[in-house]
Amino acid sequence: MNKAIPGKAKLDRSTRGVYIIAVTPFKDNGELDLESTDKMVDFYLESGVDGMTLLGVMGEAPKLTAEESATFVQRVLKRVNGAVPIVVGASAPGFAAMKALSQKVVDMGADAVMVAPASGLRTDEQLRNYFGMVNETLGDIPWVLQDHPVFTGVQMSTSLLMQIMADSPNCLMLKHEDCPGLNKLSAIRKAQKEGKLQAFSILTGNGGGLFLPEELVRGADGAMTGFAYPEMMVEVCRAFFAGDVQRAFDVFDAYLPLARYEQQPGIGLAVRKHLMAMRGVIASSKVRRPGPVLSAQDIADIEWLVQRQEKKLAQLG
Repeated sequence: MNKAIPGKAKLDRSTRGVYIIAVTPFKDNGELDLESTDKMVDFYLESGVDGMTLLGVMGEAPKLTAEESATFVQRVLKRVNGAVPIVVGASAPGFAAMKALSQKVVDMGADAVMVAPASGLRTDEQLRNYFGMVNETLGDIPWVLQDHPVFTGVQMSTSLLMQIMADSPNCLMLKHEDCPGLNKLSAIRKAQKEGKLQAFSILTGNGGGLFLPEELVRGADGAMTGFAYPEMMVEVCRAFFAGDVQRAFDVFDAYLPLARYEQQPGIGLAVRKHLMAMRGVIASSKVRRPGPVLSAQDIADIEWLVQRQEKKLAQLG
């Protein structure tokens, strides 16, 4: 069992670093694998992550029952034991369900919840009203705004996003997943620098950190995404914040081919789970139905990319 870290950082508007999007481990028969959940938590902590996000898109949240979701969150919180902050995805079709889940996980010990706009919202007025209701529903519960138009189908302009953040006192962080979104990120930081917008944390989520170095240059505080090698994102962020920008880019480059392969639409999660099983983090690479199954050629591709990655890392030193 991991011991709590005295004086550990809490999630707030100045949060920096890597918040890993956790997978949900299953046994080969599709049941929750709680023993692998413990090993996964230990692996993430040993990799140096600054926080964890549960029940995200790549956590297969829609495939879990309400009871399974609660069991999984409780197991992670128990294993983490206060070592790092925990964010839990709480987006739901209705506000009653959002409120119930949010209150439940916060009562368990989660630090914040994450909310994305509901699919189908199109106009600025609809989006302002929606997030006004989110604020009313969550009350004093800290939350993270997820801007992920590829998944939700909802486009939020930079000006609208800044207005929503300004009107949401308990929204501590933006999870920035618009792609391409570098100019949106720059515009937000410019407004904050000029005193036109209050400070808040921005962690980026573009698939496995595929644009992480560039996003850090534009002002991101770190990453909130998933990758079978979380140590890559940790080292990139640490090098960048220490002023060694060249090393941050070099480390990223060594992992890029595998990170790119892991982000393929359709099979990406299966690739991530296969890699995590290869690394001994989880016992099974099972993706709960409906979900993809890797082909023999997919697996051969992965093994080849891992070998190339290891050579590049050895050269990097």
